[in-house]
Amino acid sequence: MSGKVMHFEIPFDDGDRAAKFYGETFGWQIMPIPELSYTIVMTGPTDPESGPTEPGFINGGMFQRSPEFEGKAPNVVIDVDSVDDALAKVEAAGGTVVTAKMQVGDMGFTGYFTDTEGNLIGVWENA
Repeated sequence: MSGKVMHFEIPFDDGDRAAKFYGETFGWQIMPIPELSYTIVMTGPTDPESGPTEPGFINGGMFQRSPEFEGKAPNVVIDVDSVDDALAKVEAAGGTVVTAKMQVGDMGFTGYFTDTEGNLIGVWENA
């Protein structure tokens, strides 16, 4: 398990407005994926197969704000070997699982939890 922050997510109320804001303000490339109800955000030079091509930045995503994800603020996503194992450790340490392991296309698996301070955090397992 790397434990590295490898992704960020920003909730939105209006996807077009959020894409315009981040695209125009920071020059981010925005790529909606309607079938996943998700928008990929590329914050720098990126290879479609391997991700960022320069050190020092990560890419992220945006999604519709919803009560399920308590989307009041952006969250970070942490790379793990196993979403199931990570969520079990979260619970053992006093955190709360928000969503169990979910498959994301053929890319991998994700899960969400709140830490002991109430922050929403994601975990990611590559396929």
